Amino acid sequence: MSEFVVSTAGDRIAFDRHGTGPALVFVAGAGPWRAIDAETTSTAELLAGLGVSAIVYDRVGRGESAAEGTITLDRELAAIEALIDVAGGSAVLCGHSSGCSISLRAAVAGLAVDGLALWEAPLAPPDSGGREWADEVNRLIDAGDDSGALDAYMRDMPPEILEIVRSIPAMIDQAPSLRPDGESLAWAESAPHSELFGDIRVPVLAMVGEQTYDIMTPAAESIVAAIPGAAWKTMPGSEHGWEPESMAAELAAFVHAAAGRASARTPGR
Repeated sequence: MSEFVVSTAGDRIAFDRHGTGPALVFVAGAGPWRAIDAETTSTAELLAGLGVSAIVYDRVGRGESAAEGTITLDRELAAIEALIDVAGGSAVLCGHSSGCSISLRAAVAGLAVDGLALWEAPLAPPDSGGREWADEVNRLIDAGDDSGALDAYMRDMPPEILEIVRSIPAMIDQAPSLRPDGESLAWAESAPHSELFGDIRVPVLAMVGEQTYDIMTPAAESIVAAIPGAAWKTMPGSEHGWEPESMAAELAAFVHAAAGRASARTPGR
């Protein structure tokens, strides 16, 4: 059964909590929510058996996290902050796709992040047109053209993926929730990654699937070059998805190591 927490922005956020131990919060990318994201829930259930408290939530404006008005990146960050509080005051964030740029922004904004596990961050180099793209998506959202906003957001994806996405009616209805994705990606292209991410001082692991898109490996390499001590690796996975068993094992090791490091930095924690 869903739990709920109200963020400082006033949004009622629905989430599931699996297991006990040091915490990890999954930050979904563009589109998914718990009811259609069995892969993340399966991974969270496996993490529970590995001594991790894993939180899977419906992002603002999706699933049971209903929202009105403009869904901004700040509202999404407030939701993550509320979930970190629920988790005990700090947590590793596991971003998926554009959830990676949201997670990076959360760390830069000073949220109580113990580490970042980033799956297939689709980060383009600076000045790659991300700001103009995000502005167009936002314009269509503001005009009430949810279908057009979804098409604009997905413009660089293979046509077969757009067809699958459009076959889910709620995906169109929830298109306004794509604004934080576009805004975070535009931010991640606004300057060299060394300038944007260089002050992050928590463990960072960037991961890509064995079968992935051309942009993902250069993005992982750029993240690692920008953040001291960061690492990247190839993991079992394809078509932008991961394999739950291997992902859970990797995340559990990462979370326990990050929690130990955080405890060492904060005596008595």
